[in-house]
Amino acid sequence: MNERGSGLTASVIIPARNAGATLPACLHALYRQTAGKRVDEIIVVDDGSSDDTAEIARRAGATVLQLPGCGAAAARNLGARQARGDILLFTDADCEPALDWVEAMLAPFADSEVVGVKGTYCTRQRELTARFVQLEYEDKYRRMARRRYIDFIDTYSAGYRRDVFLRYGGFDESFPRANVEDQEFSFRLAADGCKMVFQLRAVVCHQHAASLPAYVRKKFWIGFWKVKVHIRHPGKAVDDSHTPPVLKLQILLLGLAGASAAAGFLWRPGWMLAGASLAGFLVSAIPFCVRAWRRDRAVALLAPLFLLARAGALGFGLTAGILTNLLRVLRR
Repeated sequence: MNERGSGLTASVIIPARNAGATLPACLHALYRQTAGKRVDEIIVVDDGSSDDTAEIARRAGATVLQLPGCGAAAARNLGARQARGDILLFTDADCEPALDWVEAMLAPFADSEVVGVKGTYCTRQRELTARFVQLEYEDKYRRMARRRYIDFIDTYSAGYRRDVFLRYGGFDESFPRANVEDQEFSFRLAADGCKMVFQLRAVVCHQHAASLPAYVRKKFWIGFWKVKVHIRHPGKAVDDSHTPPVLKLQILLLGLAGASAAAGFLWRPGWMLAGASLAGFLVSAIPFCVRAWRRDRAVALLAPLFLLARAGALGFGLTAGILTNLLRVLRR
């Protein structure tokens, strides 16, 4: 293997279930990559689709593997086991990679010590919720770009050396949905001192949650399954390279406001504490709102509402996850 990276080849792996509406654009972009022959193969793992996902992939020339609905982690792992390339690149069926995406993802692997690379999202959507989600991601990218190495890679734009990925056993298939199993894997590598980097130029265009209810549901399940990740990697509950510390503060402040307001019916100072907590929350939102104002003033004006919804959904998800795990322990 060429340590400078010029000879490295990539296998692109896409888990897909009922992805007939979005997969064509994804595959079209992948077959036009500037990396050319360095794209060794494109693998679509059809995970129990009832539509024409598999046929679309075959017609495009992709290698098609099939599973009976085992989940995205299992689908990605199957693709990785069958892959030939030196580097495993993961994206999703609802993503449209930029034409230089593979080239940008492969570039950091020129450093033989780098075992993982994380890329970025963009979106063409005009819905306010989707525009907020994009600014939320960009806020996290700003944090990651300041670090030489990262500990957090999610699979919409991810790359790993194939030998390392297989040696560590791939993604944990006990996570029943595509959610945080990718985070858990990168935390596992980071715990062993593996070097992973952020690549701002490796962009895929995505369909973010377009409505507030869809966004809240997604955040709830992230919070719920994050508990399982934090049980395994407790240090990441305090800090990781992706999650802004202010988000954790906002979850705590909103939780305190809710608990204090409930206590206010029996203890009058509870209302004052609830008000102070909400005021603290709004103060903590100012930096994000200022950054959003420079990019999208409509989103900036609604940002406090979105941030409240985010903290509330994650907080409820975390609470439900903690209670679920406690009940499981008690039953044992």
